[in-house]
Amino acid sequence: MNACPFCDPETLEIETMLENRFCRFLQQPDKVLSGAGVIIPKRHCETRHEMDFDEWDAMQELLNQVKAFITTSHKPLGYTIGWNCGAVSGVVIHHVHMHVIPRLTNEPIKEQIQFSLKPTTADRFGN
Repeated sequence: MNACPFCDPETLEIETMLENRFCRFLQQPDKVLSGAGVIIPKRHCETRHEMDFDEWDAMQELLNQVKAFITTSHKPLGYTIGWNCGAVSGVVIHHVHMHVIPRLTNEPIKEQIQFSLKPTTADRFGN
């Protein structure tokens, strides 16, 4: 089993942009999704349901700081904020993380992001 990249001290040192007592905001240099990152709890949790109330509150608090940080540095027109929970959702890193993606009108992959967030079928609803 591979070590968790969100628990790796070297990764955390390079990618941590903001943090509070229980959570961190990580960003990787990325020319396609400039400004995007993830908020993670410092304690290794595989799902949101393993987080305690302090971690949950700290994540919300940090999200507000992240929004201010990204708004100042990238001036987006909006945000996509979301979670993938469980293997069927496409989780690759099994350390709970909230995606924070600043959105612009001239994004090179706008349609790909929107498509990936839309369900491909609605079978469970009888359609």
